[in-house]
Formats: sequence, structure tokens, C-alpha cells
Amino acid sequence: MKKVVEFLTANPVQYLATVGRDGKAKCRPFMFCFEQDGKLWFCTNNTKDVYKDMQENPYVEVSVSSPSYAWIRLSGKAVFENNMSVKEGCMNNPIVKGQYKTADNPIFEVFCLEEPHGVIADFSGNPPYEF
Repeated sequence: MKKVVEFLTANPVQYLATVGRDGKAKCRPFMFCFEQDGKLWFCTNNTKDVYKDMQENPYVEVSVSSPSYAWIRLSGKAVFENNMSVKEGCMNNPIVKGQYKTADNPIFEVFCLEEPHGVIADFSGNPPYEF
């Protein structure tokens, strides 16, 4: 998990893919928040289409590449929790704080990936790191 967290933190703008409510693929820029209690946490708000899409089909994939042409593909089930500790931790990110102001903002939502699976790979010819 440490290697995954390091990769996501070093490459802060990832892309989150969902299945839209129209049945078509959707991909959006997203940000990883942090790891807590062995879970990878992200946030959004409950007025956005991405939230509504994940409510209907919670299976997502996150992908990002590094400046050195390594990449991660991370998939799992988005599980939303009203976890105040996580919400408060997200407020340490100035972008999140600027959007939501407080952890108890009623539109602010946090989710983790249940049973995350993925790979970190590059063009070196070395086998990918699978987790």
C-alpha cells in the first residue's frame, strides 16, 4: 500500500473513470486525499454527476502517469462513509478546504476503494508491481 500512496501523492491529479448513468464511460480529473486505516480515500460532493454515477454503479478505476512515464491503474468499489475523521483530514488540502470550507458541509462526501486492485508499471521492461 505504501508504494501506491507514494505514487498517488507524487502525481496529484489523477483521472477517475466511472460508468455514467447513461451507460457510457466517463473520465474526470480527481485527487487522492490520503490513506487512513489501510484505506485509500477520495472526496467529492453529492450534487455532482460523478457522485450520482457512483451511487448507481460504484465500480471505478483511477489512473495517472508520472513525468518519468510510469503509471498506475487502480480499480475498486467506491464505498461512501460519513467518516468525520477522514473529512477533517481532507480539510488539510487547501483545494478541498477552499471548495467545502468545513468538514461538516452537507454536500461534502468521502469514499474509499473497497478491495483495491491495480498495477504500477513503466516502459523499463521490468515486471509491473501488482497489488
